[in-house]
Amino acid sequence: MSDASEAVTAPPMPHYGILKGPNGLRAGWRILIFFAILLPLGYATSTGIEPLVRHTHAGNFTPLFVLLSYGLFVPPLLLATWIVGRIEHRSFADYGLPLRQAFGRRFWQGAAFSFASLTLLLVTMRLVGVFSFGTIMLHGWNSWKYAAAWAVPMFFGVFLEDFLYRGYFLFTLSKGIGFWPAAVVTSLLMGGIHYFNPGGHGLGPVTATMYCLVTCLVLRRTGDLWMPLGIHLAWGWGESYFYGLQDAGFPTVGHLFDARLHGNPLLTGGAFGPEASIFNVVLLAAWGVFFSLWLRGVRYPNPAAFPP
Repeated sequence: MSDASEAVTAPPMPHYGILKGPNGLRAGWRILIFFAILLPLGYATSTGIEPLVRHTHAGNFTPLFVLLSYGLFVPPLLLATWIVGRIEHRSFADYGLPLRQAFGRRFWQGAAFSFASLTLLLVTMRLVGVFSFGTIMLHGWNSWKYAAAWAVPMFFGVFLEDFLYRGYFLFTLSKGIGFWPAAVVTSLLMGGIHYFNPGGHGLGPVTATMYCLVTCLVLRRTGDLWMPLGIHLAWGWGESYFYGLQDAGFPTVGHLFDARLHGNPLLTGGAFGPEASIFNVVLLAAWGVFFSLWLRGVRYPNPAAFPP
């Protein structure tokens, strides 16, 4: 046979364009579709919140007010994620939320670690002389009632924030530009929005961004959002209810201690709260080292979520 007859025709090279890449529709378009579904759902929900707040007489910064203000946005977020998941043939677990592991060991490990870290931060600030624990404001049944009453809306609030930035958004963006570039982008967005919180012109956005990056590391190593959710919930609940401090600039009604910050805002965090203090910058850096040493391996995103 001649050489020509033995030549093997090379398979054509795949053609990628502005719409499609090696993983199908490009990540940017997928994210636009997600927000095109989410934003109308969120807007429709927002129109009913203010009348509902008036009807229930929910006072500002009470557990009911926070539940209505944040909790009602969770169903639209879940629905939008479910819709794009059906389109892409993926589950909530692929987006970092395996329902079978809800409130499991990792969640409570994160919660215990976070509350202990917050307490250590406040003890350090007390030794420096810029913080005082104050007196106990609630006793008996009221202390347990408000402890539970704040845990529920706090969970919905942290779930909304974490799953919005580190659910479908992070998952899809990480397949377009890589995990850590996507983690930086989503962390800057979530941290930057804290600039508009009360007292947010100081270190608040910086520490919020650092927190996001650390919890992205935890997500990367554990494979899901349940430990970050435990960390976030315990910190917010500890600040708002247990110690009675501003949580990202917002006060609360019904807290156990009547703690006080006094002194240089760089040391106390000022109106934003202790998470905007220079001490928290050091603490979050220590968190990054600790989680890097404690949690091993790479478990997110799951390669099985991207079949050939």
